[in-house]
Amino acid sequence: MRRTISSTQTFFLKVVLPVLWLGVFVGSTVLMFAGFPGLRISADSPQPAGAKWAMLIGSVVGSAAIYWFGVRLKRVELDRRALYVSNYLKEVAIPLRDVEEITENRWANTHPVTVRFRGDKGFGTRIVFMPKKRWFGFSAPHPIVAELEAAVRRAQGTSDTTAT
Repeated sequence: MRRTISSTQTFFLKVVLPVLWLGVFVGSTVLMFAGFPGLRISADSPQPAGAKWAMLIGSVVGSAAIYWFGVRLKRVELDRRALYVSNYLKEVAIPLRDVEEITENRWANTHPVTVRFRGDKGFGTRIVFMPKKRWFGFSAPHPIVAELEAAVRRAQGTSDTTAT
């Protein structure tokens, strides 16, 4: 039976936040460079000299952060034989035996988990997902990592003491 192991916040971080960011922040930056008068502090005051450059830098840095922490995330489900990976447009079933490595960034707030595969499985050779939120986890390993490693070992027919 399939169950979702990625966070319900994935859709917000992958789809909603980037659309809002592009619409508001990047859109405002474009309008500032176009000289749109509605973005001034008051109608009779000029736009501050460095404001459009600060907005441009903020747009670029913010867009990179949104991509890194949101857009590249995948929705992931697990059953006894496979990972079901989705970007909300397509879904790919990846046999657990094809998993090569599972790592977690324990220091990032969202604890992103990276799963590497033997060869391209439809989304490249690796995917990143955000596991379900847990309270008071901080820097401790997320339990889904150990669960995935055990499922991969079972699928590959190796003992539970062998690391992947």
